[in-house]
Amino acid sequence: MKFKATATAEDITGKVKNADHFCYGEETKLAWEAGKLTADITEEQRKLTEADLVIFQFPMYWFTVPAIMKGWMDRVLTLGFAFTHEKRYSQGIFKDKKAMLSFTTGSQESMFSANGINGDMNVTLWPLQNGIFHYCGFQVLAPQIFWALSHVPSEARGTMLEGWRKRMQGLLGENTLAFTPLDCLNDMMSIKLLL
Repeated sequence: MKFKATATAEDITGKVKNADHFCYGEETKLAWEAGKLTADITEEQRKLTEADLVIFQFPMYWFTVPAIMKGWMDRVLTLGFAFTHEKRYSQGIFKDKKAMLSFTTGSQESMFSANGINGDMNVTLWPLQNGIFHYCGFQVLAPQIFWALSHVPSEARGTMLEGWRKRMQGLLGENTLAFTPLDCLNDMMSIKLLL
């Protein structure tokens, strides 16, 4: 697709509200409301609107997604389209959709354990699974991880792919990961106001 990874003022067709103090989030929200986002963004938003399940497939780079995928998230998951202050987390816009990560690593699984040199994989994935997917309301499925793929024999890679194929057949019926619902944030804010 050659998707542009950088989020810039060029993502908006026509004039922006405040060119002297450009705020990407606010400007893309206004552009989304006015139908003035670029065609590449609106096409991806259309696909996301139609999807029941979104699988983010990638090779893990530097403990996260590659730049082009992060750019996709930055540009497509705009304020207004993917979240608002009122519609986020368990009350999010995509609460009826599922999302998951499917990726390869360059390290063995043991290196991503709580005591491993790379740290706990659940901690590594928290910004993606909670901070992006759950924030936008997605029901998040457990990730599909292909550990140290380039370091295993071809037979083992075949076994991994076969396991993934079988898992995909029942993916929509899987239980989702548990995250703190938005109600807890609202309750905590109410308590602080009372204090």
